[in-house]
Amino acid sequence: MGAAYFYHLTQAPVDVTLPRLLEKARGAGWRIVVRGTNSERMAWLDEKLWQQGDASFLAHGLEGGPHDDLQPILLTTEVDAANEAACLMSIDGAVVSPQEVQASERVCILFDGYDQDAVAYARTQWKTLTDAGCAAQYWSEESGAWEKKAESGGD
Repeated sequence: MGAAYFYHLTQAPVDVTLPRLLEKARGAGWRIVVRGTNSERMAWLDEKLWQQGDASFLAHGLEGGPHDDLQPILLTTEVDAANEAACLMSIDGAVVSPQEVQASERVCILFDGYDQDAVAYARTQWKTLTDAGCAAQYWSEESGAWEKKAESGGD
């Protein structure tokens, strides 16, 4: 059973933070789904990831390609991704269910700390997931370095 890690972004935007998390998850040997809420935003993120350069190459694909099931990182707006990911990364308020947390190695929920609607929604997600018995951690970069600020053990 996995855990949900909430990342409160205040120092770097999602296109800077996400590649770091993707590298760590790939280092653990996991396939990853990055779920967003808007296909244009996912296409933008796809371009950003390809522009990382050779030193930070992250093989990935935007859902809708011929080999979605083979992608080590699949960008999508859909709930049912084709690549059998062990790790789900949610951006822009994409929905995450307790069942997904329990079935995954890890779920990362990234939210913009300067967007009050995003903060409110992340609080709702935290409550929903922890009330369902999911383990969760809250991470903040407010001090300039990532620090774990809260933890819920789940059932």
